Amino acid sequence: MSKRATVDPLGILTGPYTLSSLVPPDLSKCTNQGVLEYFENTYSLNESIFTAIKSAEVFYKCPDRLRLPLIFYYGHTASVYINKLILAGIITERVDFGMETMFETGVDEMNWDDTENYRMGGSYQWPKLPQVTEFRRKVREVIRKAIKSAKFDLPVTMDDPLWALFMGFEHERIHLETSSVLIRQLPIEMVRVPALWNRAPVESESGETENEMIRVNATSVLLGKPVKFPSYGWDNEYPQMQMDVPDFQASKFLITNTEFYQFVFEGGYREKHLWTSEGWQWRTYRKAAHPTFWVCTQGCPSGSGGQLSHTTNCGRELHRTNGTNGKPVFRHRTLCEVIDMPWTWPVVVNCHEARAFCRWKGEDYRLITEAEHNAIRDLSPINGKFDVRCDPVYDKEVKQRYNLNLAYCTSTPVDHYPPNEAGFHDVFGNVWQWTEDHFNGFPGMATHEFYDDFSSPCFDGRHNVILGGSWVSTGDEASRFARYSFRRHFFQHAGFRLARTIDNNTVPARLVQLPHYPKKDIPFKVADPSTLMVESTNTQFMYEEPRMVHAQLIAEYSNRPGGLYEQLSGYIQTFVKERNIAPARAFSLNTGCGRMTFELCRHFKKVVGTDFSEAFFQACTHMQRQGSKRVQSSARDQRTLVSNRLEDTEHTDGHRDMEQTNGHEDTEQTNGHKDMVDQTMELPMGIDPSRAIFKQFTWVPNELSDFDFVLLQDLHRAFNKKAWLLRLWEVIKPSGVVIIASNEGLGGTELGPLMGTRIKCIQTHELSFKVDESKEATLTLTVWARDV
Repeated sequence: MSKRATVDPLGILTGPYTLSSLVPPDLSKCTNQGVLEYFENTYSLNESIFTAIKSAEVFYKCPDRLRLPLIFYYGHTASVYINKLILAGIITERVDFGMETMFETGVDEMNWDDTENYRMGGSYQWPKLPQVTEFRRKVREVIRKAIKSAKFDLPVTMDDPLWALFMGFEHERIHLETSSVLIRQLPIEMVRVPALWNRAPVESESGETENEMIRVNATSVLLGKPVKFPSYGWDNEYPQMQMDVPDFQASKFLITNTEFYQFVFEGGYREKHLWTSEGWQWRTYRKAAHPTFWVCTQGCPSGSGGQLSHTTNCGRELHRTNGTNGKPVFRHRTLCEVIDMPWTWPVVVNCHEARAFCRWKGEDYRLITEAEHNAIRDLSPINGKFDVRCDPVYDKEVKQRYNLNLAYCTSTPVDHYPPNEAGFHDVFGNVWQWTEDHFNGFPGMATHEFYDDFSSPCFDGRHNVILGGSWVSTGDEASRFARYSFRRHFFQHAGFRLARTIDNNTVPARLVQLPHYPKKDIPFKVADPSTLMVESTNTQFMYEEPRMVHAQLIAEYSNRPGGLYEQLSGYIQTFVKERNIAPARAFSLNTGCGRMTFELCRHFKKVVGTDFSEAFFQACTHMQRQGSKRVQSSARDQRTLVSNRLEDTEHTDGHRDMEQTNGHEDTEQTNGHKDMVDQTMELPMGIDPSRAIFKQFTWVPNELSDFDFVLLQDLHRAFNKKAWLLRLWEVIKPSGVVIIASNEGLGGTELGPLMGTRIKCIQTHELSFKVDESKEATLTLTVWARDV
């Protein structure tokens, strides 16, 4: 067998094999050659991790029931490159639109008990592995050519179309890590040890891993990243914010397998009082009895999906020894091996398990917070010169200081690397560290039009921040500015560090509580929980509140003579007839509660209606099934929707009302307003609702294409307008048209720069409508067609 065949027996590599990562480009001085080398390294690293898979059949297995088969992740990153570069205008031709659609988006991981996605198996037909490899090969060549011909106007900033290139690089490096976690979850017989696999020492070299708590004096930290810092960053990293950190203690080391074993042995997984209510639900559902990468003899459920749903990673055949003194013996699963338990490696757990350990340790213990994690770092300050060398990932000696950037292919003993000046080990690298903070943007955060929904859908109080990176973190993930998140039930190469508040001071954490979500118990002691609560920086969540849904339903279906929806429907009816638009397919974007989708059913055989709001989407499908819906809403809520005065939804002190509604679909209350409207909304007459198809999307995906007519309304509800406009040229057929209805007075002059160069405004119209009996308003309608 040739050397190539030994390294890559399945023939999945489209370039060289490597498990060595380069330093990211300095965007103030990058060259075509340097960027090309970083891309080649990125692409090859991601492909190389898949050589741990033994056979082509395994690519079609689901290691985790909340994820898709591995074949998706192998093809996904290539698809994202093309999709982003098309948006940016860096390339104008697609490679394979079918592949770029199929591999565009993964599974929504929002629930630990999600029903398996239909793409996990059954009738869904994934392409053969060689076909996906060939797709990746073609994409690789397209990106190579794009980089070689690019003109880098330094520094490259997020306003530059070339930002999309670096977005593709760092997106792929994220999936290098997440795919490694999925491969680690496969049955051991389905994986192999890849070439040049560098497993770290199993035992501590010093033997001194007593995990003392180190005091950190009160300080002030600067979170976030300067907008002008010359390296790629994701939207949630910007801008910066100051935060005070009271005195606290944190553990010298990450919590080890040895420490966590005592929690397991003393029945921590059986003691409900140690877990949050959410955590206990997860533990019960998964029947978890120990960390997922510990291997026992009891045949524990694996949590895999599809054909692997009944498999186990725990079995007697994986053990060489039996327990003694009544204590079970565990072994340890790395990405591709089952080894003797590395007791001084950090334990890998999800957030629920980490929090249960903290509560078992004592009521004063908790996870470290994001601000506290910044306080225990000993990094060089970020000065006005924005020198990338202040970021460890740019340090050529980084592998001598941290287990980052694939210094090893596994975790390391917690004392393997020296402590920092404050006395803490593994502040960066080894495993990610769960924090108490909910994922949220910093004040003033803005999304990027090429990836509007990268972070903001997760600013929901259901995702916790992870910091520090792991052994497989490279690129932006290994940066000092990296802040990622996962749902608390999710597994990554993540562990935790203990923290403890001193003298009952305030905990410097940021927790998100949305009015429409059930309140979560705070799993640590704090004098005043209200001091921790912050609003989500994703303002779109306001449209999930029942009172706003009911107000939207009334606005759409009340059939006020001369009202907005009556006037808009009449205009479109005349427009479609006069333009003789083909009656096949229409698309209503930002459809709200569906009125205009249903109106378009009068003229088109198939109409797709989408909205980013889950609550609006549910209202659409309810109206489609039932034809009516009883609602209650206040006049104030109506004014909020019509006038787009978002401040009307807040109290005068600037804090959103946290009072919960009762959650019943047809009788939801709206926080006790005196001017309540109670009525039943009905579909207009003469509509065939079976022509409508409703979908919830937080962006405009590839599957939305080939339409004769598109209506975009309520653009003011979008977090980033440009993100919703850039793909409209590709959504319509060459002969198709788009109408944008703006209640902000946005015409062709204002919208043109946001639409790209492949579509043009051909008509503008001002449409008057009645807000109420005494007030009128104007809707600006612009008509767009492809600029052939």
